[in-house]
Amino acid sequence: MITGILLILPLLFSLVIFSLRDEKWIRLLATAGSVIEFLVSLYGLFLYSTQCHCQFLLNIGWIASLHVNLRFGMDGISLLLVLLTTFLTPLIILSSLGHAYHKPSAFYGLILLMEMAFIGVFSAYDGLVFYIFWELALIPAWFICAVWGGNDRIRITFKFFIYTFTGSLFMLVALVYLYFRTPAPHSFEIIYLYASHLTPKEQSWIFLAFFLAFAIKIPIFPFHTWQPDTYTEAPAGGTMLLAGIMLKMGTYGLIRFLLPICPLAVKEWGWIALALSVTGIIYASVIAIRQSDMKRLIAYASIAHVGLIAAGIFALTQKALEGAVIQMVSHGINITGLFIIISLIEKRMKTREVSRIEGMAIHAPWLAAIFMILLLASIGLPLTNGFIGEFLLLLGIFETNVWMAAVAGLTIIFSAVYMLWIYQRTMLGKPGEVAQGIRDISLTEAIPLVPLVVMVFWIGIFPNFFLHLAEPAIQEIINLVHS
Repeated sequence: MITGILLILPLLFSLVIFSLRDEKWIRLLATAGSVIEFLVSLYGLFLYSTQCHCQFLLNIGWIASLHVNLRFGMDGISLLLVLLTTFLTPLIILSSLGHAYHKPSAFYGLILLMEMAFIGVFSAYDGLVFYIFWELALIPAWFICAVWGGNDRIRITFKFFIYTFTGSLFMLVALVYLYFRTPAPHSFEIIYLYASHLTPKEQSWIFLAFFLAFAIKIPIFPFHTWQPDTYTEAPAGGTMLLAGIMLKMGTYGLIRFLLPICPLAVKEWGWIALALSVTGIIYASVIAIRQSDMKRLIAYASIAHVGLIAAGIFALTQKALEGAVIQMVSHGINITGLFIIISLIEKRMKTREVSRIEGMAIHAPWLAAIFMILLLASIGLPLTNGFIGEFLLLLGIFETNVWMAAVAGLTIIFSAVYMLWIYQRTMLGKPGEVAQGIRDISLTEAIPLVPLVVMVFWIGIFPNFFLHLAEPAIQEIINLVHS
């Protein structure tokens, strides 16, 4: 029941918003719909915690001849990512209210449609249903970037579409092949996919197909080239949706599908994926240090941080997978907050160029304080959410490969370099000519940022609440991989 409500609510609100013309009502309904969706997900969390980890299974017949059902459910991993989606969406909408978007009904309607697709991806218990929602999430993302993006939006959005759609086709081929290898009667249901009778060679090909699809979405080096341009050209709300939630589809796919379906191939070829992930950490960090556009710098920083998440997944240890799951949540919170801050800076300074911004902290101390909290969380300062995930990830990778862990650990040093550099240049020092007379953050602008700051410290100080939610599901994945 809960799963069905979470899927239907944003769809209904988006359809109503598409039909409206009054911008006041559009904004009100978009905000109300996303907040109600979050409250429903909190009720789901309450039920999950009090009813022995119930999975909210929903099974609706669809294509009887192929034994394909619309099957959904949520374990601890799914629930955390659904909560992340429903938590961030209203904050992204609230942060977008200060921007004047033409065709607001389409903009806010697409955001809610995208939220519905995300929830479908994270709760799908059927491979074909997972693929359908995976593709469905791409459609509103494409329109948001193509219609409300920057000057080069058409070329960049086309590149983004080609990359992600091509990766999706590899996944579709793998799913169709797996369907015919499942026990009779054939099915796309996830437990049937786990029970596929695959030879080591077949697992290797399935591994490659899934890895390409998920690596492009995350993105993992060298499949990342669409990401910096897309994040930079997308409107602020679109960038937050892509960075805060959409890329988690890729890391979730690795955990939910690739690891348990191809355990032998993961053990044989996983070291290559681990090496690519670690290479991406170093590559993206070095490139980030050289960026002058704040939005582009954070885009490359995101590649480095999700590279560490992917490396932890392929480490195949309990600690690393726990770190990967909690870091997916933490990264979504931190990166969304940073992009909100950059949006506020750009709104005031009319630029994102670091060289043109200086001394903002004197005129905007609250903005500078919140920026510092989110920045330190991204670096991984103890007692913040970033520390918990990174510590578990590095510990788990260390158990698998000491040298990979040593190199991956450089992400902490590199992130401190470029994050503190950007803060020093923009917030500290004597205010430049552009910074004269700017105003501090308003109460309305602070509303979407305060919950993010609260979550930074809640996860950092009380991580067990989140770790315990995901622990049974992670243990099940580990058992499937090592069985």
